[in-house]
Amino acid sequence: MLRAFMICFLTASAFFVSVASADEAAVRQGFQAKFPKMTVEAVSKTPFPGIYEVLFNGQIVYTDEKVTFLLAGNLFDLRNQQPRNLTQDRNNRLTASTLASSTDMAVKRVRGNGKRTLYTFEDPNCGYCKKLQEELVKLNNVTIYTFLLPIVSPPDSVEKSKAVWCAKDRAKAWDELMSKGTVPGGTKNCDTPIEKSIELAQRFGVRGTPAVYLADGQQIGGYLPADKIEQALNGVTSK
Repeated sequence: MLRAFMICFLTASAFFVSVASADEAAVRQGFQAKFPKMTVEAVSKTPFPGIYEVLFNGQIVYTDEKVTFLLAGNLFDLRNQQPRNLTQDRNNRLTASTLASSTDMAVKRVRGNGKRTLYTFEDPNCGYCKKLQEELVKLNNVTIYTFLLPIVSPPDSVEKSKAVWCAKDRAKAWDELMSKGTVPGGTKNCDTPIEKSIELAQRFGVRGTPAVYLADGQQIGGYLPADKIEQALNGVTSK
């Protein structure tokens, strides 16, 4: 009897998964047909009946199952006493995942045990990035991944970024450049991830430097004093 029930349950579960997948595939196909130049990355159901989330080119929009309507904006869950911004939550998760998988494109600096994580987008000629450097050196037990984003004063910013990336010790080169203004010597002709870092910043909507992100994908601003950064880092680790 139990075995028969389990077989029925598993069969029903597989059916509903199959239907859900079919629905999402139909929405993807319909969306792609109406927006052929857009790259659909993912389609998923939302808690809102009949509404689907569509992720394309790093952007989130919502549509119905027949792709008749399109909504660009924040979707809130009001079922609990405290409203929850589902769009922001999803964006944060996507950002966190993308940043964590892109660390090979960043200058890595480890302070103390390095257990906490901070991501920054910075330009070597950015004044507030240099002020941020003064605060970052006060932090302990954190790993800082800095994506080089030379947008302030090209081509000089690009040349300095290349010099840092091509240096034997990138972390030291970046720290000395931002703290002392010392531009690293040596070659500037190695392969760099600068173009990919710019694309990554554009995906997140970063338009200026510095831009600071936590491990959970939340952007906490640009320049911040060390105590505010510490508070934000602790907020992530305490969850």
